[in-house]
Amino acid sequence: MFKDGEILGVEVKKLNRFSDDRGWLMELFRHDELKEEYIPAMTYISQTKPGVARGPHEHIDQADYFCFAGPSTFKVYLWDNRPESKTYMHKMVFTAGHESPMVVIVPKKVVHAYKNIGDMDGLVINCPNRLFKGEGKKDPVDEVRYEHDVNSPYKLD
Repeated sequence: MFKDGEILGVEVKKLNRFSDDRGWLMELFRHDELKEEYIPAMTYISQTKPGVARGPHEHIDQADYFCFAGPSTFKVYLWDNRPESKTYMHKMVFTAGHESPMVVIVPKKVVHAYKNIGDMDGLVINCPNRLFKGEGKKDPVDEVRYEHDVNSPYKLD
């Protein structure tokens, strides 16, 4: 159903780890390197246990700015669910995390999921361009979830 290929608007960028005898530092985002539509409105961090997946789901109006810096390794899944897109029905799958730290920008309406495929708890930082549940947490959650839909075309392997 889906074919492998790049997805219009998805950005995957290597994160650079600068190490010295004190430890390491990594720039997650810079205002001067980010399109205005992706400027973060908030930041959160999540912990995902080995073998556990988050998603698949999509956002109607929110773009995500995921930082996979480690520890652990994640398999990242993206599906273009936008009929108006030149890459409609494309799918991307790749790994990101400790061995290959990356930023993944996921535009609105692109279905996404990630799974911790490592053997330790993993951390993911997200800097979305919208507030969760809006100002004062008064709005509905901006998500369409597919995790429990047995007929969903969005399958993780």
